[in-house]
Amino acid sequence: MSDNAASVTDLTSQYTAQVASDLERNVKEQERVSAEIAALQEQLAMLRRDHTVLVNMRQALESAAQRAETDGGGESGETSEEPAGSGQTAGQDPRSRGAKVPAPRGKSGAKAGAGKQKRARKASSAAPAAAKKPARKSRTAKAEAQAKTEAASRTEAATKAGGPRLVDLVRQHLAEQKEPRSAAEIATALGQAHPGRSVKTTVVRNTLEALVARNQAQRSKQGTSVFYTAPGTGSVPAQASEEASSAAS
Repeated sequence: MSDNAASVTDLTSQYTAQVASDLERNVKEQERVSAEIAALQEQLAMLRRDHTVLVNMRQALESAAQRAETDGGGESGETSEEPAGSGQTAGQDPRSRGAKVPAPRGKSGAKAGAGKQKRARKASSAAPAAAKKPARKSRTAKAEAQAKTEAASRTEAATKAGGPRLVDLVRQHLAEQKEPRSAAEIATALGQAHPGRSVKTTVVRNTLEALVARNQAQRSKQGTSVFYTAPGTGSVPAQASEEASSAAS
């Protein structure tokens, strides 16, 4: 009986130690899971707050876009036409490109045209403030690039009072060239001719594209390079002309 009692005692001690070890592991596992749950709950609360902020921002942006479309709908045609015509010479109307010449207007038509020109000049003077408004969905990518180019030209002209505009310098440089020139070459030449002026290749390229859109410059492509010439120079290579025609078609 003494041997059996000793065996039972040893077995009981082993089970007791095992149970104590399991209890300790269980408590630690509970603490770990509780910490993870607390972290996940905090993360969930942050995600919910972010969701609320993002929803409010989206609603505010949609409301601003709707207000911009409503406010600018009446004069959208006049405002978008101003950048295209600001770089042309006197006597040229950008709205007459690609359209038939209208019949002579009476006195009422002349007064209406003068009123439109006055509103267009007022809109151009307020261009920096209007640039902060969100772009309307109906404006095409070409119109946006053209507006940016003209805005940059006006800003540069305002900064350098009395100096020629960049669009005039680019147009004059093209007229003096006998061979096609890239935007980088034109920017380098203008920078050397006007050392006190900051001439960036990106701004020059946008200005050239605006001139192409107004038929005041010609664009040709040779491989992966794009070159520009003044209209009517006849210096565009045959291959470049064919590629430009195929791209246009």
